Amino acid sequence: MSQPKTLALEASPVAAFIKNALIVVSASILIGLFGKVSIPLPFTPVPMSTQSSLILLLSIFLGAKRAFAATFLFLAQGAFGLPVFSTAAPAGLAYFFGATGGYLIGYLPASFITGYFAENFKSKTISGALVAMTLGNLVIFLFGSAYLSTFVGIKKAFLLGVAPFIVGDILKTIASLKILQWAGWIRR
Repeated sequence: MSQPKTLALEASPVAAFIKNALIVVSASILIGLFGKVSIPLPFTPVPMSTQSSLILLLSIFLGAKRAFAATFLFLAQGAFGLPVFSTAAPAGLAYFFGATGGYLIGYLPASFITGYFAENFKSKTISGALVAMTLGNLVIFLFGSAYLSTFVGIKKAFLLGVAPFIVGDILKTIASLKILQWAGWIRR
């Protein structure tokens, strides 16, 4: 008697594409939803946001290509006018030319770099995740402060766009590492 024939959807390229597409779209929506979890600071045009930390955390889970795709899709949602960014300012392509545009653009290389390092470490450890997320944060700060400096100058860009966020980003990175441990990504 022969085995019943079943559709091997899990092994098919179409099923893999659909699965990855759903993961990317879901991640981009999650990033957009976290846009409203932010604190505007009265002394800087840059809000304290959870989006950057979420992007880095998702990059660890998703890997370089899917993280980049999810981040790109999130940015595209904002460029097309969906309210996914962290401030009350209207979304749209013009938002990328405001004071925080560099941070948004920095999300793309940061997501890829963080995901790349997470994929290529020999073992999934706290130190590896910490290195990957720290590099991602540095990339976001580099792009963000460089573009912010075109509005306020280099010295003020550091004072307004980097210094106030260092402690918060350290705390958010620690929280992300705890989430990675809880989710079983980190192996002891």
